[in-house]
Amino acid sequence: MTLDSIITIIKKIIDISLVWLAFYYILKNIRNNVKLTLLFKGVAIILVLKIVSDAFGLTTIGLLLEYVIMWGPLALIIIFQPEIRNVLEQIGKTQLLGRHKVLTVDERERLVYEIVTAVEYLRKARIGALIVLERDISLANYIEKAKKVYADLSSDLLISIFFPNNPLHDGGVIIQGDRISCAGAVFPTSNSSKVSKKFGTRHRAALGITEESDAISVVVSEETGRVSIAVKGELFYNLSIDDVRMMLIDELRPKQEEDYLDELDEEEIYEEDR
Repeated sequence: MTLDSIITIIKKIIDISLVWLAFYYILKNIRNNVKLTLLFKGVAIILVLKIVSDAFGLTTIGLLLEYVIMWGPLALIIIFQPEIRNVLEQIGKTQLLGRHKVLTVDERERLVYEIVTAVEYLRKARIGALIVLERDISLANYIEKAKKVYADLSSDLLISIFFPNNPLHDGGVIIQGDRISCAGAVFPTSNSSKVSKKFGTRHRAALGITEESDAISVVVSEETGRVSIAVKGELFYNLSIDDVRMMLIDELRPKQEEDYLDELDEEEIYEEDR
């Protein structure tokens, strides 16, 4: 094998690796965005229908699908321009402007303790609140437009921010790592048809930010005092304080730790089967 052939092989490997890396980051960010996930599924269904129509000679549906495939990309770019822009921004910001640091077990426990303590008080006092915890996808765009705080997290500070007549009461708090980055943040509201009409702006905003990122939202209802958590575009309504604590601990666990625990569970199941 000559030197030129070795260099050619290395170039091809690098080329293919870069393409797969690009696809990996695009698909990863699409998975964290509920709207783009639905869009991706819709495109996949159209392509499958086109293949089926060609295979069975369905002329009419095939012709219609050709027009859809021809003009569809342009229409999608126009309609979903904000979502596409957000994905491109998230690709550049992931792990760079995301969490300030990876929290230790003790720091995660303290984080959850302070949030749960504040939520317990707010729930009993019927004070509305929206607390958003940033994970891998940066929320810098929302922080820039909000009131900067950059303070150590404490239950007293959270309570004071959401206390009635406070100017920041109606907005949301964003937590990065174990620090409060801002208050009074405004988030996109969800338009999902699955959301009950009884939910107001605060719950829809809690759900909306989780549709566009991998953040965790904790929301306290001002009218009922009920606590809910939104994650991955799904709202878990009327949770107990213990449920909130366990869910936060589970969702804040690093992926490496989750994989390790999954392996332990599989080993325990295997030992039980033996």
